[in-house]
Amino acid sequence: MKDEYIIVLDFLSRGRADSRRAEPMAQGIGMNFLNLLEVVLKEDITVKPGDMVYIGEQKRDKVRYIKGRIKYNDLTKFARDELEVTIDKIVDKNEAKFVNFFNVAGPLTTRLHTLELLPGIGKKHMWAIIEERKKKKFESFEELKKRIEMLPDPKRMVKKRIIEELKESDRHRLFVISR
Repeated sequence: MKDEYIIVLDFLSRGRADSRRAEPMAQGIGMNFLNLLEVVLKEDITVKPGDMVYIGEQKRDKVRYIKGRIKYNDLTKFARDELEVTIDKIVDKNEAKFVNFFNVAGPLTTRLHTLELLPGIGKKHMWAIIEERKKKKFESFEELKKRIEMLPDPKRMVKKRIIEELKESDRHRLFVISR
C-alpha cells in the first residue's frame, strides 16, 4: 500500500539544514494513505506547496527518489502550517470515503467504539449515528450534521483526527495508513 501521489507541503531548494548534501527536496503528504514523506527532486526541478507530484513505481518526472517517511515533528514550520489547508482539500476531494467511515465504523472493544475516537463524539452522538445509519446511509457531511442533533462539524472532526494520527498521539489508526 503505497501512495502514487503526494501533495507538496514545503519545498527546500537546498535540502534540510541538518542534511550533509545540498539537494532539492520536498515534504509532502500522500493523497490516499496520508503518510508524511520527504522526496529528493531531480536537478533544476522546483515545486510549490499544493502541487501534486507523482511518486509511484513508474517513471517519475520530478522526483529522483523517495527519501522516506517522516514524523510530524520533522516537518518544517511552513509545512506544518500548510498541512491543515492540504488536509482540508484532501477531505473535500474524498468526502464520500470519509463520510462512509460514519456508515461502517464498528466497535473496537466492548467498551469503545471507533466513532468515539473522533474528537467531539461521545456515547450520545455515537448511538445517534448508529441509529440514523440503520435507517439510511449518510451521503455527505452536510447530511450528517442535519440528521444528528447538535453534532459538531464532522469534517472538522475528521481533519482533527488525521492531524492527531500524524502527530502519533494515539495508537489507533482510522485514516492514516502506514505499512
